[in-house]
Amino acid sequence: MSGNAGGPQGQRSGRFLGSLKDALVAASREDTGRQEAAVKLAAAQASEGATVAVPGPDAAVQLPPPRGEAATPSAAEAAREARTPRVTVESRHVETDSPPTTRVVRAAGKPSQDAPQRTTLVRGKMQVTRGAFEHDPVVGWLVVVGGPGIGQFRPIFEGNNSLGRASSNRIPIDFGDDAISSEEQAYIRYDSAERSFLFVPNLAKTNVVSVNEKRPTGAVELAQMDVITMGRTQLVFVPFCGADFDWSALQEQS
Repeated sequence: MSGNAGGPQGQRSGRFLGSLKDALVAASREDTGRQEAAVKLAAAQASEGATVAVPGPDAAVQLPPPRGEAATPSAAEAAREARTPRVTVESRHVETDSPPTTRVVRAAGKPSQDAPQRTTLVRGKMQVTRGAFEHDPVVGWLVVVGGPGIGQFRPIFEGNNSLGRASSNRIPIDFGDDAISSEEQAYIRYDSAERSFLFVPNLAKTNVVSVNEKRPTGAVELAQMDVITMGRTQLVFVPFCGADFDWSALQEQS
């Protein structure tokens, strides 16, 4: 038995066991190298702030692809990418040649230097040219501040104006106040030469009139915001013509 162990068969058995031992040592070295590479890779990625799982000794180490080369996706990533629709320029209908939404419209040609400007600066009083009157010119107003017709107004014309309830009067005070005489209860006169207003009561009438709560017995000059009382109606005098303006001034300029 001991002689057979030292014969050719024993030598072949020793060589086989030696080769198997060398193979195991080599495999152990290869596994150790793979794990050391994985640990180095994990340390490098951890230094960059990434969370890395260190593979075990039996796991295959997958090194990152060289720079400039795309990584090959796994089967799960390829399936997920196939199920996710991609948004392309065609699907969003982006038209790079479409006109802008806001357009600037410019006038054709250059503006002429002789053409008048759109905005004109006016200083001082404007020159007004007087034409022919189609109606009697207004020189002031009577505004109703009390009684029937409050808030209404009546214009005062140049010359002599009769006041009464009937529409035949030049200034009809027809707001339903029966205490006002129907015809010519009073007069308001505007004198363009003197540029003054006069209130003249009709003393032949029994209806009482007053100016600023005073009953005149003759002509009295009216001033701005004087109050005329006729029956139950109070009227405020508002002049338009006067010392600062008169229609005759326009005729003198023309």
